[in-house]
Amino acid sequence: MEVSVLNINGQETGRKVTLNESIFGIEPNDHVLYLDVKQYLANQRQGTAKTKERSEVSGSTRKLGRQKGGGGARRGDINSPVLVGGGRVFGPKPRDYGFKLNKKVKALARKSALSYKAQGNDIVVVEDFTLDAPKTKDFVNITKNLKVEGRKMLLLLPGVNKNVYLSARNLQGTEVMTASALNTYKVLNADVLVVTEDALKMIDGILTK
Repeated sequence: MEVSVLNINGQETGRKVTLNESIFGIEPNDHVLYLDVKQYLANQRQGTAKTKERSEVSGSTRKLGRQKGGGGARRGDINSPVLVGGGRVFGPKPRDYGFKLNKKVKALARKSALSYKAQGNDIVVVEDFTLDAPKTKDFVNITKNLKVEGRKMLLLLPGVNKNVYLSARNLQGTEVMTASALNTYKVLNADVLVVTEDALKMIDGILTK
């Protein structure tokens, strides 16, 4: 699949790049997409939820009534879970929600996500660029020129570019990240993928190992 390379003014440069079929042209695997997104979201969870059990609640341990003959359950002290203000049974405890995924599974998930974007013609390739100073107005003009304004956009760069990052930081629905940090969730969450030429080469290098 060939894609025309644009400049930041939205004009064709006369060059074309061929998207690697083994990355952008595979049959997407929905199950590995689900697993990779699930892992990403699980890793975002703090896992700090905690409730007090019966032994941790502050309250008297005096036995409330007779063992037998009261006509009800043997509920013991005032910290019993059946009473208001008592402990909670099987409540949440601090835990790590993360789980392991094989490298090949994660790579296949990224390829599947990129293939979905390619199928929908939602990939825009631009020549490498930088900004002289962090200015949101300049970045907004670039999105207008590329005709991606108003869409959730993920911009992939070959490396950290502070001016571009700061210029895009305040724009809702716009995210800038390096090609090496690319993940399945971010690709699927974006409506359109804007990739620089060098970033595209990096993606090829990472996913064809």
